[in-house]
Amino acid sequence: MAPFPTIHLSFAEQAARRPDKALFELPDGRSLTYGETLRTVRRIAARLVADGVRPGDRVAMQVEKSPEAIALYLATLRVGGVFLPLNTAYTGAEMEYFIQDAEPRVLVVAPERAPDHADREGSGLTVETLGAAGEGTLLEGEAEHDEVHEAAADDPAAILYTSGTTGRSKGAVLSHGNLASNCAALVESWRFTEDDRLIHALPVFHVHGLFVAANMVLTTGASMYYLPKFDAGTVLGLLPRSTVLMGVPTFYTRLLGDDGLTPESCASMRLFVSGSAPLLASDHEAFEARTGHAILERYGMTETGMNTTNPYEGGPRKPGTVGSPLPGTRVRVVDPDTGKTLPDGEVGSIEVHGPNVFTGYWRMPEKTASEFRPDGYFITGDLGRIDEDGYLLIVGRGKDLVISGGFNVYPKEIEEVLDAHPTVLESAVIGVPHPDFGETVVAVVVPAPEQAPEESELLAFIAPSLARFKHPRAVRVVEALPRNVMGKVQKAELRKRYEGLFAGPDA
Repeated sequence: MAPFPTIHLSFAEQAARRPDKALFELPDGRSLTYGETLRTVRRIAARLVADGVRPGDRVAMQVEKSPEAIALYLATLRVGGVFLPLNTAYTGAEMEYFIQDAEPRVLVVAPERAPDHADREGSGLTVETLGAAGEGTLLEGEAEHDEVHEAAADDPAAILYTSGTTGRSKGAVLSHGNLASNCAALVESWRFTEDDRLIHALPVFHVHGLFVAANMVLTTGASMYYLPKFDAGTVLGLLPRSTVLMGVPTFYTRLLGDDGLTPESCASMRLFVSGSAPLLASDHEAFEARTGHAILERYGMTETGMNTTNPYEGGPRKPGTVGSPLPGTRVRVVDPDTGKTLPDGEVGSIEVHGPNVFTGYWRMPEKTASEFRPDGYFITGDLGRIDEDGYLLIVGRGKDLVISGGFNVYPKEIEEVLDAHPTVLESAVIGVPHPDFGETVVAVVVPAPEQAPEESELLAFIAPSLARFKHPRAVRVVEALPRNVMGKVQKAELRKRYEGLFAGPDA
């Protein structure tokens, strides 16, 4: 029986087939081939094995975006490890939780962050370093690891931390089958081939940048313009040489703000994808009017990868919708209390079933069980409806999750820090519309007796504890938070009250 075609094996097959083809095209003009990348993967794999990584061990990464970061991901899969990418903005307090919970065998950090983890050495954890230019201890050795661990489809491949609005962060365990099946479904649906040249300006520590964009390139033999971050001018300069851009709504609002976005600049492009946050229908329409290209929106989440997509061909890409289920995936809208499937057009809880759905939350069997229906459907926590064409529309979230610029922000985490400030009696954190980020964070606080909270003081207070993307863009002081008869804060009322906060031209 042939080994299961993991993402790593598919990449290695492409490297053997086209070793001299460019995989990474870098901003400084350099390129790295598939063959060169495979050698880097083997070197990192040797280092991981020397550090004691065995199949099932976790390898955590908090580093800047680089080709070597992708190689670390592939090397972890090569030796049977479980890859744990972490946002570079996480603070020391946040990192402490992830390390304690996941218990990685190896932690790879930027060289300048190594002193922050010096006290962890000798506790069963090895700390390696990797810089944006490939420097650091991870690539010091020249030995290569030639063996490839034969993983089964159900074996864990990665853990991505997510969270609800209450409780501690949860590690979603994604199997090799989850990653490979979802990648194959996207390749088929979006007609991705070795001829594609992707503009990659996303981070590589979450689903969109790593398990959608990078995986599709790695497994098809395509190439990518690999950018450290999104810059509208740089992306506009690359459009005439590219075929695909995958981005968040912020990318498109910023491109629309540049006169260089024209039908001529997009002549070689065949696909613009938007996800990770809702794209305003007005931006969808404005982009099509300016370029002749309709942006393709899709719907996914940490626990499932991608679930639905607007059609590549054979149907309209409808603004405000996220399309139909991907091949092999089933999506239904149900009554959240009974689980009964609702007629098309009615709003209910979105549930998903398929090979893309994760295996469970890391070391949380009770939580895992509570998130699945008896027939195996995963309860996403999102609310939506199916329209007359079978397209899914996301109309809200059962949870109070805020998605700002493609990043998930969990209000409870911010509220706990704000409530610890001596001038704050209590707080409520909400998401409101923002023209650039889709949503942004607003904190509504009630003063402690005889206190007057100051926005600048509160933001300075939370800075050491929370990543920058979680910081509120506005703080509003109120006498009391709106509550229902049961005493629950009515966040929907707060969102309505402040929905126009960033609607002006200076937002």
